[in-house]
Order: sequence, then structure tokens, then C-alpha cells
Amino acid sequence: MAVRDFKTRIKIKAESEDVYAALTNPFTIELWSGYPASMPEQIPGEFEMWEGDISGRILELEPDSKIIQQWYFGEQEAASLATIKIFPQGGKVQVDVLHTNIPEEAFDDIAEGWEKFILGAIKEFLEIE
Repeated sequence: MAVRDFKTRIKIKAESEDVYAALTNPFTIELWSGYPASMPEQIPGEFEMWEGDISGRILELEPDSKIIQQWYFGEQEAASLATIKIFPQGGKVQVDVLHTNIPEEAFDDIAEGWEKFILGAIKEFLEIE
């Protein structure tokens, strides 16, 4: 199965802890996504978003700075890992995403999902004045 890696970066006018919460707190996720999310109480643990459209396992959490998720894509051999790094950058917060081993047939949807439906939605949600 052919796989690809996706990389993106966004700057959000917000605090690091707010961006982190938008990616890890199920209540905050529901506010910006419009759908309930389940996040694990303990790491590693299973997570689910968009009524199961995205599911996987949270492998690592460093409060306000780093999240590592494994995303499930059926019978995939190599793990698909999303590493999200969050850090202050000149009055804003920079978010770097590196998502590896995405199946070729899912790549365009995943790339659009990160850009528009996850990071774009979080930016819109947090930058409301």
C-alpha cells in the first residue's frame, strides 16, 4: 500500500494552553468541530472524533507543547503517526503538524481535514475577538 507524509504549519493568535485544549479537551473539541469527541483519561489511550471518522490512539502528551497520535486506517502495517508541536512565536502560537504513513487513497481528505476542518476551525474558534 502506497503511503505519504503530510506536513503543515499555522500561526494562531492565542495562548499555547488554549490551542492544546482545542486538540485534547473533548468539550473544547466539540465547541469548534460541532461534534462530540472522546479523548482518553490516561495515555496511551483511544480517541475518536467526528462520530468515528477519525479514530486512533494518543501515544504521548506534553501539556501545552506536544501531542503524538496514531491514526487508524484499516489493516495498515506501519503506524500512521500525527505529531503536533505547539510553541509561542512572537505573540502568536505556532502549530506544526507532521502526519506520516497516510494511505495514498486517504491523503487528499486527510490533508484537507488538517488544513480546513481541524487547524482552520481551531484558528477561527480561538481568534474570535
